[in-house]
Amino acid sequence: MAEPEDDGGGSRIPAIAGLVIAAVLLVAGLWLAHQLTAASKMQDCVMSGRTNCNVIEPAR
Repeated sequence: MAEPEDDGGGSRIPAIAGLVIAAVLLVAGLWLAHQLTAASKMQDCVMSGRTNCNVIEPAR
């Protein structure tokens, strides 16, 4: 009795699409975490009663 051969040549498009979606979700999550941290720091500054809470960028 001959067994069917599995050539393993299935489409890789779903796997690549899943990888791209996972990468996009990771980048979006990191961006969101950064934005929430910045907003939290600004809110802490304002709630402490300070009037000048602008972020000062260092000279390069």
